[in-house]
Amino acid sequence: MSNKAVINTEKAPAAIGPYSQAVKAGNTVYLSGQIPLNPETMEIVSDDFEAQARQVFTNLQAVCEEAAGSLGDIVKLNLYLVDLDNFAIVNKVMEEFFSTPFPARAAVGVKALPKGSQVEAEAVMVIGD
Repeated sequence: MSNKAVINTEKAPAAIGPYSQAVKAGNTVYLSGQIPLNPETMEIVSDDFEAQARQVFTNLQAVCEEAAGSLGDIVKLNLYLVDLDNFAIVNKVMEEFFSTPFPARAAVGVKALPKGSQVEAEAVMVIGD
């Protein structure tokens, strides 16, 4: 018997490939990368980086909540940025969504992201004891 469960919510964009929004294994939830898609239109919310970053964290938050957790339960966050000059902006936006203690994090510069997104975030969340 497996203790894995697929997490899916309409409050975050539907998967645009063969993957789940998140998978829960025991009390650990592995959240797939979120890009700044509006869940209703499946379009990038804006060309503005700050607006994109906000949507990414909003989408991530929706998946966390569907898994009975919150952004505060994230222990590891990986960010992917097309332009590392946006590092300070993503830090500012992140502080709107997260509080101390902040999760462990990596920020990686990449050449491109799906649908022309400028930012993507994936995470690992631990819920319960």
